[in-house]
Amino acid sequence: MYKVKVYVTLRESVLDPQGNAVKGALHSLSFNAVQDVRIGKYLELKIDQDVADIDTFVKEMCEKLLTNIVIEDYRYDVEEVVAQ
Repeated sequence: MYKVKVYVTLRESVLDPQGNAVKGALHSLSFNAVQDVRIGKYLELKIDQDVADIDTFVKEMCEKLLTNIVIEDYRYDVEEVVAQ
């Protein structure tokens, strides 16, 4: 079995109003050293070992459903999980 960790973030060129709100809240709590906040998504997927090409499989999922490729970037890590 594979364990895939997918990290999705807004592209740098896209404004992040949620991140700006969090930054403002942090500053109001005196965490003034925070320069910028970007909000993203984290997903964990468990995928059967019998997938022939795990990279192609994950990229296809990300680009068809898990991300909006117009405004978001993604990266992922794949781990092989040994069944116990």
